[in-house]
Amino acid sequence: MAYFLTADGGTESLRARIYDLNGKCIASCAVPYETSFSAGARAEQMPADWWASFVKASRGAISKGGIDPGQIEAIAYATTSCSVVALDQNGDALRPALIWMDVRAHAEADAVLATGDPALQLNGAGQGPVSAEWMLPKALWLKRNEPEVFDRAYRICEYQDFLTYKLTGEWAASLNNVGLRWHFRNDAGGRPETLLGALGLEALLDKWPPRVVAPGEVIATLTAQAATELGLSRSVKVVQGGADALIGMIGLGVARPGQLALITGSSHLQFGVTEAALSAPGVWGAYADIVYPGRYVVEGGQTSTGSIINWLGRLTGGLNYDELNARAAELEPGCDGLIIQDHFQGNRTPYTDPLSRGAILGLTLAHEKHHIFRAIMEGISFGTRAILDAFGRAGYTSSEITVGGGASASDLWMQIHADTAGLTIKIPASADAPSTGSAILAAHGAGRFETIDDGIAGMVHPGRTIDPIAANVAKYEEIYQQYLALYPAAKTVLET
Repeated sequence: MAYFLTADGGTESLRARIYDLNGKCIASCAVPYETSFSAGARAEQMPADWWASFVKASRGAISKGGIDPGQIEAIAYATTSCSVVALDQNGDALRPALIWMDVRAHAEADAVLATGDPALQLNGAGQGPVSAEWMLPKALWLKRNEPEVFDRAYRICEYQDFLTYKLTGEWAASLNNVGLRWHFRNDAGGRPETLLGALGLEALLDKWPPRVVAPGEVIATLTAQAATELGLSRSVKVVQGGADALIGMIGLGVARPGQLALITGSSHLQFGVTEAALSAPGVWGAYADIVYPGRYVVEGGQTSTGSIINWLGRLTGGLNYDELNARAAELEPGCDGLIIQDHFQGNRTPYTDPLSRGAILGLTLAHEKHHIFRAIMEGISFGTRAILDAFGRAGYTSSEITVGGGASASDLWMQIHADTAGLTIKIPASADAPSTGSAILAAHGAGRFETIDDGIAGMVHPGRTIDPIAANVAKYEEIYQQYLALYPAAKTVLET
């Protein structure tokens, strides 16, 4: 038997999974780590926790699966993107990582946009905005606010690249991450040298990993130390992965032009496959070759989604999901006049406004927890609809949405997504999309599949389908217009 070790390094934990060649998950093990939140929408994690969790989770999954570690042929992993680390020559962190949801660098994001550099074509056809989540704003923030850290850093890279170094001793960046978040354009000159020059960030060129490796390509085999820590053979191949949501596209089987993926978790991400580049305001991309050679990806995203559900749980002392889903399902669309804006940690698209905030409108003494619970799901679904509308204005449309991640476990939420978008929802048999995608990449890198597309055909299997309910589509259309009006109204209040 051939097995493949995967890791999904998320916002709250790292989950290791073992897969076979049919795409079956043999075993999994999750190990949590802490996030430090502070004023100014700051969110940090310790990179050493990532590695400790990777080792513990991997050993746990191998043990639970009862497999011979010698049968593991390759490793691939998906991680949060824009989780920026400053490392010394030994790969040790000089400060906590600024994870993806840290948007302190909004002034630096404005500075990036102000350059007017051609690399900004990826940002709404050059009109912006630029997100404070991305690599360049965060690197510029370090240079401006912690120059001693910036100067000492041997490498400034991402979560993905940190794990790669710990596993292989190689400094390599994923084409997926650099094309998605570093303004690297595989179809237009590679690294954004003129943009870095305009920002005074020329030194960053030497601090980035020198190799750029496409998803599915072999980086190296395990170092002796990594093999010992993991209990694996040194011959195990380490195969390039990438950003969790993008690798999730592979795990969902979204590979053909016109297909659309919705990756859910702490955040929502929307990705569509196109044959040609397209750019428009309110849309990011299109990115060349970052998942599939010769194909482009167009992007939208919501910063806080599942994390808002978690917030409600923290606020109220915990959630009984079965009970809440059952009671929320009895409500009519609109939750008795309750509307929630989902910008609890800013807005990624279509507004790309890190200073926007969440809003709850229409509360009465008659509303209960299940009203708020459903209104959160509706508000997030409206946020997805706004992104799909921006895609449509850019010239990209799809007739269905393929969904993976935590939200796909809720039939109610999936029905709300179908009804607010007016599109059919498809959920593969395995909703753990980033891990399944990583397994496909590992199997491809190990030589078990000639192409990533072949891996999808062999390892992704159909699941359930949810069609929109016509009556609900009509009801939600009116409420959606109220949702859209909430953003400019709340922005006016927040700016006074």
